[in-house]
Amino acid sequence: MTVRAVLGIRRWQHNPLCRPTDRHEAWGALAALLLMLVAAPVLGWMCGSLTDEALQQAVRAQRAQRHLTTAVVVRGPSGVSRFARDPEVTVTERTAYSSAVARWKAPDGTARTGWVSTASKVTAPGTRIRIWTDDRGRPAMRPMDTSTARTHAVLAGIGATLLAAGLVETARRLSVWRMMQRRYGRLDRAWAETGPDWGRTGTGS
Repeated sequence: MTVRAVLGIRRWQHNPLCRPTDRHEAWGALAALLLMLVAAPVLGWMCGSLTDEALQQAVRAQRAQRHLTTAVVVRGPSGVSRFARDPEVTVTERTAYSSAVARWKAPDGTARTGWVSTASKVTAPGTRIRIWTDDRGRPAMRPMDTSTARTHAVLAGIGATLLAAGLVETARRLSVWRMMQRRYGRLDRAWAETGPDWGRTGTGS
C-alpha cells in the first residue's frame, strides 16, 4: 500500500482529478518508506551497538569476578539445579545441570562446602568437578561468552528496527485515516449544501 501510494506521486502530478489529499497521502507514504528503509535500520544498528557494548562490558566484568575452581563431591546430585533454569545458561549451553554437595576452596584459600551446580555425568562422592565461584568463593553461574552477548545485541538491533518500522507505518496509517475523515467531512458538507437542489435545475424554483 505504501509503495502504491508513492508511485501515485508521478501518476497524479498532472492529473486534474487529483485532490490535494491524494498528493499529501503520496508524499506521506514516500516519507514513511524512506524512514523505514533508512532511519529504522540506522536506529536498529545504534541500538544493537549500544547493547553489544554494554553486554561486552558485562562479559569482561563477569570474567574478572568469577573463577573456575575444582571441587570434590561430598554427596551425590539431587534433582535439577537452579542454574539449569537460568535463561543465560539455556542460551549458552544445552547441557543438563544437577546439584550436588561439594567441598572447594575460595580464592582467598578458605574451605567452603555447599550445594553446587555441575554438568558432570560422574558425580559420585569423591569425584572432582569444575565449578565457577565469585570473588567471595560462593558458587556462581558460568560467565557469559562473547558470542552469546553478540547474539543478544543482534536480536536487540533487529527488534529495534522492526519496532521503529512498525511505529512509522502506524503513524502513516493514522495520518491517512485523519485525511480521509476530513475528506468525508467536506463531502458531507458539500452534499448538505447541494442535496436539496438535486434534480431541480430548470424547474423555476
